[in-house]
Amino acid sequence: MPTIHQISSEHLEISTIGDIIFQQQKIELSASAIEKIKKCRVYLNERMQAQDDPIYGINTGFGSLYNVKISRDKLTELQENLVMSHACGIGERVPNEIVKLMLLLKVQSLSYGHSGVQLDTVQRLVDFYNNDIFPVVYTQGSLGASGDLAPLAHLSLPLIGKGEVEFEGKVVEAEVILKKFGWEPMILQSKEGLALLNGTQFMSAYGVHLILKSYKLSYLADLIGSISLDAFDGRIEPFDELVHLVRPHKGQLKTAERVREFLDGSELITQEKAHVQDPYSFRCMPQVHGATKDTLEYVLKVFMTEINSVTDNPNIFIGDDKIISGGNFHGQPLALALDFLKIAMAELGNISERRIFQLVSGLRGLPTFLVDNPGLNSGFMIPQYTAASIVSANKQLATPASVDSIVSSNGQEDHVSMGANAATQAYTLINNVERILAIELLNASQAIHFRKPLKSSPFIESFLKMYLLDVHFIKQDVVLHDSIITTLQFIDVFCIENDLLFD
Repeated sequence: MPTIHQISSEHLEISTIGDIIFQQQKIELSASAIEKIKKCRVYLNERMQAQDDPIYGINTGFGSLYNVKISRDKLTELQENLVMSHACGIGERVPNEIVKLMLLLKVQSLSYGHSGVQLDTVQRLVDFYNNDIFPVVYTQGSLGASGDLAPLAHLSLPLIGKGEVEFEGKVVEAEVILKKFGWEPMILQSKEGLALLNGTQFMSAYGVHLILKSYKLSYLADLIGSISLDAFDGRIEPFDELVHLVRPHKGQLKTAERVREFLDGSELITQEKAHVQDPYSFRCMPQVHGATKDTLEYVLKVFMTEINSVTDNPNIFIGDDKIISGGNFHGQPLALALDFLKIAMAELGNISERRIFQLVSGLRGLPTFLVDNPGLNSGFMIPQYTAASIVSANKQLATPASVDSIVSSNGQEDHVSMGANAATQAYTLINNVERILAIELLNASQAIHFRKPLKSSPFIESFLKMYLLDVHFIKQDVVLHDSIITTLQFIDVFCIENDLLFD
């Protein structure tokens, strides 16, 4: 039976999220979360009965329509209209693994008791999560400012029996799923539609997913870079701890330490060298890979703060008897962090492609394009082209989205973060980095074969032995697309089996 994670006010760590995802844990509301949700809803109901003054989004219109007062008998219609009218996303579908994270993070944010939602509404989101019911959400439509309005509207539509969901691999109308489980459509009360749509869970879900993946790729970049260094007959001296203690950036120290560990016991790295220095793509791995590690640490801090926060509007403070309309839905912290993540991860791909280029260039005793009989065989000529193409695409994707802002809602929402665009760009970019690293591993494995009978370290030899079970040494031209795809599958399995997701 899967273990159960209780949603509470306890700080949600990245490792906990990783456990929830990869152990396929179910979730449930803790007793304290249930109490907070109920108390906040009771307070809001009593407050609405006791006063007739307009409270933004509760008995008024939205955005630039904030001055339009709505009568009490229209409040449910107001909230449902909000969800329907804002469900205007377009483009590609958001992957199910990110939709599931959106559900988890929306439940987490609503559980703090500052949003005024019904307990039943939050419980229905929990039910969707636990039964792998994935609302169909689209990648385009959010400005990342008044929350992720369009994506969260699509996430919320199935609650009221509208929109589509994917269940057991099929996309069906939401009302079909509600009937299957014996659920009635939710009747949204005052504030609920706004609580569901305001929030940063689209950006946050992408960010969490990409942070987990980026830590994996950071480890792989160090490992694959170390294999390339050995295959290129590189020098170990630039990784000496003394060099990095006099410029002690944390990520730089960590990278150098890893490379030393990966290459410990290598016959290749300790043999006498004919050259005094290596190209920067090898020699400066600690400085370049390390800077990405330091960026990841910053990005992680931003997202851990965000997912443990209340990001809808207005916020309800029972103890202070206040309902305050603020701006916690604005995605600027996330937009900047996602843009920084894009730049940092793009550089891992950039330097990896340079190592690929060096390996196929016929230098240091390696055959041109890493194949016997070059000319008859093109060998590894074109995988470098592929890597270069991806690197170029990443340079365009890495352009910051957060430097843009377009006025919306008749000027009421006059500055937006564009963090949702940064999120989807980062998703494409980081998947691209994985492909570049796979191409480097393919090249490095091929190159190190030509160094026999000398061996690399026991660790690398063991790693390559596993890899060569899936991707064999190439003696003459083959369809290298297949080898790249198999390499991608290998490194995914390797990271999961060796618990490298948080290293």
